[in-house]
Order: sequence, then structure tokens, then C-alpha cells
Amino acid sequence: MTMAGNQVKGFSFATAAAGIKQTQRPDCALIFSDIPAACAGVFTRNQVVAAPLQLTRPRVLQGKCQAVLVNSGNANACTGAAGLEAARQNGRTLAAELGIAEELIALASTGVIGVQLPGARLDAVVPHLVKERSADKAAAVAEAIMTTDMFSKTSVARLQTPGQSATILGIAKGAGMIHPNMATMLGFVLTDANIGAQLLQSCLQIAVEQSFNSITVDGDTSTNDMVLLLANGQAGEGEILPQTPAAEDFQLQLNTVLLELAKMIVRDGEGATKLVQIHVRGARSTAEAKEAARSVATSSLVKTAFFGEDANWGRIIAALGYSNAEVDAQRVDIFFDQVQVVSAGLGTGPEQELLATEVLRRKEFRVTLDLHLGAGSSDYYTSDLTYEYIKINADYRT
Repeated sequence: MTMAGNQVKGFSFATAAAGIKQTQRPDCALIFSDIPAACAGVFTRNQVVAAPLQLTRPRVLQGKCQAVLVNSGNANACTGAAGLEAARQNGRTLAAELGIAEELIALASTGVIGVQLPGARLDAVVPHLVKERSADKAAAVAEAIMTTDMFSKTSVARLQTPGQSATILGIAKGAGMIHPNMATMLGFVLTDANIGAQLLQSCLQIAVEQSFNSITVDGDTSTNDMVLLLANGQAGEGEILPQTPAAEDFQLQLNTVLLELAKMIVRDGEGATKLVQIHVRGARSTAEAKEAARSVATSSLVKTAFFGEDANWGRIIAALGYSNAEVDAQRVDIFFDQVQVVSAGLGTGPEQELLATEVLRRKEFRVTLDLHLGAGSSDYYTSDLTYEYIKINADYRT
């Protein structure tokens, strides 16, 4: 799904170069709804929480949001009282310029931790952001919030239920420090559907669990992770109510948008050359299947084998064995796409491993682990671990 011709009614966007990054490229952005929108959010579970999240999280709990101010190049994390005041002042400045309540402003930052945010620079471009906002600048926002990302990330879906013409637009950033609960990522999902905050929160949590909380690049959980979902009802359709076909369709389309964004993040993992789906089936429960998939997806040894295009299933079964899932090694089957390399816990031979090596040369493939213990299944998405990842993160601040 692309963004061409897919505007969300009642939302406008703007970007500016505030000089937060060393380059002169846009490094801050505004997302604005014509009216206060119903709002839901999911945030990092890291105990070290960046200043903008400290302000935004309680505001989102009130269920309303009208504007999002986001900057890249500086995380405004571990910046103490000064960082918190800088974020608060940025919110005040924007609220005054827009003529709306400060509590309707959400703030987000991404970038280097431990450096004071030059809040005055951000304040200085707020009038420009407000004046220049336009309905067709969502793609520019996706570019402005990038840090180590190699490409911008957007996804669009339309509701399919008869009588509902609403659109869902997702914008995200993320490439490194990617691991669930959540990752060093920002996600802004906008819809013109008419849906209440409580149902919106439920839908978002389900969609995040299947997408942003089912990906990993490097096992690091950031201080700034945030996904916001705003619904302003400007499509003009009737309210979407729980346990209706319209609600089911909204959930389906939201899942699709977020999963597409999540896959983009893994595909863009710093230095990554492969997107790998880890599919576990036959677990005792869905929860155990996810634990098993997570263990394999986050193993550095498994990820380096993917980079080396080595069908080293021993690393996979070892990672499976130290997961929190129940495992009987004598029942485990392992496949690389359709090529079976392990049957009932034993290797299927060198010819199968050669075929599996051919699978590993692809940019995208699936590893399936069948535990044969129950009906639980789950998917996880991971990248390979490359020399380039080390290079990018060794000199990130320079």
C-alpha cells in the first residue's frame, strides 16, 4: 500500500529544519487534526523514560489529542528537569500558536540520549510549522523523523465494511534499538473513522502486540518508544461500535498497517540485509509460541548465521531450548521456507542443508519451528546481524 491519493480527512502536516541535527535537513514535524481527536497510545516499558513521554502519556490517557510535535536528532532523555521544562515549553508554544489547550498536544522525540534538547530552536520554527501545514505533507513528516533510517516508512489502508469509507494512515520511524515493549521507534497512526477512545485503545494494543511487539533488530528497548492512534471522525460515517463487523474490519486494517510498518523497520534494521519471519507452531499455548519465537529471533548467534547464509539449525534449536516455552527436542521439526532441515529433533542430512543455504541467500524467508505439543502459534520478525550494524552504532554520536 502506498500513500498516493490516500489522504486522511481533517489531518494536516508540516516539517521544518530547526537545526537539531547537524545537517540542514528537516528535523521536526507537526501533525494536526482540525478537531480534537479520540486518542490511544502505547509506550515504552523501559524504566528510563524520556521527557516527552512523561508529558504525553498522562495526556493520552484522557482520550483526546489534536496535535503532535515531534523532533529527530535528540531524544530529550536523561536530561533532568531542564529537559522536561524544554518539552513542556515546546508544548506551550505550539498550543498558543494553534489556539488550543496545552493538554491536547502530544510530544515525541528521537535521537541521541543524554544531550539537552535545544528547545529554543524548536520554539522558533513552531510558527512556520503551523503556517505551512498541508494535507499532502504526510510523506515529508515520515522523512523528517528519521534518524539512522535508510528509508521513510508509511502505510495506508481503507476500511472495507459497507457504509464505512474511512482511511487509516500509518507513519513510523525506526531502524536500530529495536526490541519489543517497544522499540526505538515512533509510530503515528491517523484515521478519519468515527471511533471512541476506549475501543481505539483496545484495537491499538491488539495491533501493536502482533506487529511492533513482535519484531527485533538488536534486543535493545529504547527510552522514547511511542505509538499514537488518533481518530477524528471526519469521514462522516456512523460511529464504529465494539463487536460489530465495522469494528472487526477496523481491527483487521489497523493490524495490516502496523504489521507493514513493523516489517519495514526490520527490513531497515541498521545494516540489515535480510528480513526473517520466525514462525512457531505446535506450542502448548500462544504465549509459549511467542516466547519460543522471541528466543530464536533475538539470538545473536542465529542472526549472524543468517548474515553468513549458514543453515546452522543447531543454533536455532539451542535458542529454542533456552526459551521459556516447553520443548521436547525429540519432537521438533525445523524448516527454512519449505526445506526441512530437522525432523523429530534430528538433522535431515547435508543435501537438505544445501537446499536450505539457497533459501538463506534470499532477502526474505521464513523459519518454521513445529514443537508438536499443542495448538499454539506465533510469528516474530527479525533481521540479520551484520558488520554494518557494528559500524553504524560504534560511531553513532560522531
